[in-house]
Amino acid sequence: MSKIKIFGLGGLNENGKNMYVVEVDKNIYVFDAGSKFDNEKNLGIDYIIPNFDYLIRNRKKIKGIFLSHGHEGNMGAVPDILKSIPEVNIYGAKLTLEILKQDLTEQEIKKSHLIEVKPHHKLEFGKESIFPISMTHSIPDALCYVLYTKDGAIVYTGDFTFDHTETGLYKTDIGKLAYVGKQGVLCLLAESMYAERDGYTSPNNRVSDFIRNVLARNKGRIIATVFPAHFYRIQEIFDEVSKTHRKIVIMGHSLQNTINYALKNNYLTIDKRVIGDLTNLNDKDVVVLISDEKEKPFANLERIIKGYDKFIKLNTNDTIFITEPAYEGIEKRLATVMDDIAMRGVNAISLSSKKHLLHHASREDLSLLINIMNPKYYFPVKGEYRNQYANAEIAEDLGIPKDNIILKQNGDVTLFIKGNLVPTNEHIVTDEILIDGKSNGDIGDLVLKDREMLGENGIVIISCTLDRETKKILAGPEVLTRGFIYVKDNLDLVDEIKKMSLEIMENNISEGTKRVEYTAIKNEVRDVLGKYFYKTMETKPMIITVIQEV
Repeated sequence: MSKIKIFGLGGLNENGKNMYVVEVDKNIYVFDAGSKFDNEKNLGIDYIIPNFDYLIRNRKKIKGIFLSHGHEGNMGAVPDILKSIPEVNIYGAKLTLEILKQDLTEQEIKKSHLIEVKPHHKLEFGKESIFPISMTHSIPDALCYVLYTKDGAIVYTGDFTFDHTETGLYKTDIGKLAYVGKQGVLCLLAESMYAERDGYTSPNNRVSDFIRNVLARNKGRIIATVFPAHFYRIQEIFDEVSKTHRKIVIMGHSLQNTINYALKNNYLTIDKRVIGDLTNLNDKDVVVLISDEKEKPFANLERIIKGYDKFIKLNTNDTIFITEPAYEGIEKRLATVMDDIAMRGVNAISLSSKKHLLHHASREDLSLLINIMNPKYYFPVKGEYRNQYANAEIAEDLGIPKDNIILKQNGDVTLFIKGNLVPTNEHIVTDEILIDGKSNGDIGDLVLKDREMLGENGIVIISCTLDRETKKILAGPEVLTRGFIYVKDNLDLVDEIKKMSLEIMENNISEGTKRVEYTAIKNEVRDVLGKYFYKTMETKPMIITVIQEV
């Protein structure tokens, strides 16, 4: 009998940053390692990943990281993890690994152990094994993972929906799911994003008719933005454009590479005659396809709107078409983007999140899954806590005992011994790692606090030059400010700052001394001026003192 621990390092009570750990005795299996967009509260942060210190401490126990599909919310943290744990094995389907390779190349990570898995081909790990099953999502090669243990199967669905019209690349293998269910599922981890929505997600995940109407009603240039690697939507766009006289111009290296690979390996079926190039960019009836990078949603579109794009300049005959409905967390950003577009007199169209859905499981999808799998324990994952709670209610309505439904936050450990849930207060320390540009590791709260202070109150720099031998003041103190006051209108204040700074320096430099306590001077300048600024102006700028010797 086994001792099994299950917990999330990310993905619980949040959208994105999915990372779930299953520890069977001394073996660790990690399912997904995702990132998420910043919520704009952290100044300058590009994206956020889970803190994976637990994995670093237990690196020898890790059997692998198993990626469900090729979206950033499920694999965006892998490059950062490989910088710290380069020896870890990364498992994923062919397309998932190809998208990951692009990320690794961009971040100049040359050493990695990427292992391709195929649906319905079992992977053996001593006493445990993993069985991948094909699922329906907005990208091909989406997988559900079944971890077989001595006490029963632990199933992680990844992102999915049931769409019975799908065949080939997007088809769910319901027969395999049912077979696993008959064998006995100890614990089922299923996504919760749309758990509050009634009915099935399908057919609201399909928008071909809507795209067709947009193409028919807007005769000018259309700039269409898609979420990265949402192949299903890209296919729909190309299918509808191929029925018209329009051409599509694909913008951005990442999107071009992804589509080229997908065409070569039959993940997309496209009439190549529809694809244009930069010479078609300003044609009146062209469709320009753009996507967003890892950093934030609508980043490339915002650059175009503000006039910073090298190739695309907006005109009033253009139509901007946002081809994916907004998900929770980016509604405010979408509203801001739509407002900016309107201010420039450009037509904008977006999909309603009430009528159109992403490829995630709604209430009936989850009900069908639970009935098929018939798990002993049910663990809602992926989504805000209210989504997880709604998911738990679905399971309870279907007869799973309330005590067998697991609602947890990141870091809370669920413990099974001999196939039974055992109470535990164990908690794994979790946090977020804030990634800014190409910097390695967490930016940290102190840096963010400095950015916040600079943004709200500005900076005051006090500079002074001393004689190296006599320590007498040769020049200064001089005052430089940015984002604090307009100097020409506040000359009296500047003079007072100089006077106070000079007095502090003279008090700390005794005649004939050979050594000056610069740290003491800087601290006193900061304390005295800080109190003065708050008393006179009710503001707290960052104060930096620079003293040099010549």
